[in-house]
Amino acid sequence: MPEIRAFRALRYNPDVVPDLARVVAPPYDVIPPALRATLAGRDPRNVVAIDLPVDLPGAADPDDKYRAAARTFAGWRSDGSLAKDPRPALYVYEQAYTLPGSDLRRVQRGFYARVKLEAFGPGSGILPHERTLSGPREDRHKLMRACGANFSGVVGLYEDPSGEASRSLAEATAENPIADVHDDDGVRHRLWMLPDDGATAGVVGGLREAAGRGPITIADGHHRYETALRYRDERRLTSSREVDPAFDYVLMLLLEAGGGALTVLPTHRVARGIPDGAGLLAAASALFDIAPADSAALARAFGPGAAGSGRAGRFGLWTRAGGAILTARREEFASYLPAGSDALRRLDVTLLAVALERLAGIDRAATTAGERVGYTKSVTEAIAWVDAAADGADAAFLVEPTPVADVVAVAAAGDVMPQKSTYFYPKPLTGFVINPLEW
Repeated sequence: MPEIRAFRALRYNPDVVPDLARVVAPPYDVIPPALRATLAGRDPRNVVAIDLPVDLPGAADPDDKYRAAARTFAGWRSDGSLAKDPRPALYVYEQAYTLPGSDLRRVQRGFYARVKLEAFGPGSGILPHERTLSGPREDRHKLMRACGANFSGVVGLYEDPSGEASRSLAEATAENPIADVHDDDGVRHRLWMLPDDGATAGVVGGLREAAGRGPITIADGHHRYETALRYRDERRLTSSREVDPAFDYVLMLLLEAGGGALTVLPTHRVARGIPDGAGLLAAASALFDIAPADSAALARAFGPGAAGSGRAGRFGLWTRAGGAILTARREEFASYLPAGSDALRRLDVTLLAVALERLAGIDRAATTAGERVGYTKSVTEAIAWVDAAADGADAAFLVEPTPVADVVAVAAAGDVMPQKSTYFYPKPLTGFVINPLEW
């Protein structure tokens, strides 16, 4: 079972950095260059300076940017911009937000902790649900090796049917937070510290127990987790006598998977190289029941706040020849489904991968490389791309969000999901808590 620990976080010192909103940032992997420049321009101590370093002008070695990030990180610790908490603690984290494109308000709560690293495989307490790419893994490894810290946490899902953890987290948020920030999307992020001694020791123990009763499924941060495993194995070669070293653990934000509090946004597919939209609609009848639909109907059926469950095998299709709502006839898919568990084979995104290959000749390799498929969270954007033939867009395949329970089930079965199956929202801010790989 997973081993969960309190830790002494590095946090921005409010006496030196009074406006936390100017120095935190989204996770590195959702920051395009223009946003990175905006964040860096807000304050020279914005966390992107270390978590997302850029190439240095005139640098002979492209890895100089990681060494520069390490020097910056060390400087912030030396000048007091970052201070280490005096006692080990868990850090309760709350995000209050509006579902994008709707008026629906939601709140999700979790807690930051150190989680002991385990290799993936049978019997592991940590389960992945997606594949990783070598480029991001190498980037994160170079940064971790240079800085010796986790700046962005892995997001992990645990199951607690008793509801005890959720009640404890809600009670913790009745106190005044130690951090309170609104991000650029209007999400409110708040943080509370629960030391693992004194009056909160019992709460800390209860949270650790609840999250450690069963396997933890990685929801976000697979590259960070695999990087931490690699770093641990390297450090063990030179630190064989250390007992319970800090590099055996990784920073993780732990969220309870049940209760419907988590949001997964759908990722719609926009296909290129399908000039005959009418032919595509006709061919779809081999796999789907088809109900004609205009763009407004598709926006209602697959847009924010739509009632779809993500388990009905229901998709939207839009071409310049018209649109439709497609409902899969599962018996027609049976012989084309990939090997794997029932949890994987019944996913809507698995059915869609089959449909893309059978109807449009877009196989997994083309999807992974991004040669024939683009992605967007917005139904209206997907439809607009097709109408304008933007970047060669010919057809939009609209999907419902993958249920959280299905993510957990696929991981528990030892399978991984097709690319772009999940987008957990909102993303946790980087810079609220930093995990130095030291005690």
